[in-house]
Amino acid sequence: MGKQFINKNNLIVFFVIIFLGNSGFSQTSKDTLKVLFVGNSYTHVNNLPQITSIVSDNVSTKLITRASTVGGAKLREHWLGKRGLKTKEIIKNGNFDVVVLQGFSMSAIDTPDSLAKYSKLFCNYIRNYGAKPYLYVTWAREKVPQYQKTIDSVYYDIAAKNNVTIAPVGEAWELARKLRPDIRLYQIDGSHPSKLGTLLTATVFVATITNEIPDKLSRGYKTEDIDGEYIMLMYFYDQEILDLVFCQKIVEEILTK
Repeated sequence: MGKQFINKNNLIVFFVIIFLGNSGFSQTSKDTLKVLFVGNSYTHVNNLPQITSIVSDNVSTKLITRASTVGGAKLREHWLGKRGLKTKEIIKNGNFDVVVLQGFSMSAIDTPDSLAKYSKLFCNYIRNYGAKPYLYVTWAREKVPQYQKTIDSVYYDIAAKNNVTIAPVGEAWELARKLRPDIRLYQIDGSHPSKLGTLLTATVFVATITNEIPDKLSRGYKTEDIDGEYIMLMYFYDQEILDLVFCQKIVEEILTK
């Protein structure tokens, strides 16, 4: 498909190489894990859960993903069922293998005690229903990169106290920006992820959950998630390909250090 045929207002378009398995689109011989993403717009923007599922096509375990999100939501609101959230009910009835917890982006800075409290409550609750909790360590906002150390410290302390696995997304973003200050991981608001930022994040999750780093390249992939959101991933330019190779190497460095 040529670039001129893509309506960017209606499709989520990634100009990327997708990491696909040797068996093409068939998943019949693969193990699967059911993964629930709990969070807010940092999870919802660009449909991170579905992109994570697509990227997992190139490792031996397929991640079947679902999300419980609302913009700006804190873990406290998920726990108390505020703003129409039914996260605890979804965990209870979903038979998930993994539940990813993403707190509000500034919680580690502004309300670390609340983040720690509701992370602990959720970790215990998740385990009670047979799933494994993961913590989604988010990135510092673009204009305050110094916050990353505090964000990491707060999440790693929570992880140590609750024996939880960390998805070091913020560390990956920090390293990428250190090596390539020009890389566009943020949207224009300096907070939410660009499409490339979401792909880097998704690759961190695949590597963290499956213990495998995707390394196969393909020209494209398209799919529709359970909510009817259509997603198309395609690359057109050599420079965009190099961006993705760079992100892949960032994940390798972060996850194997």
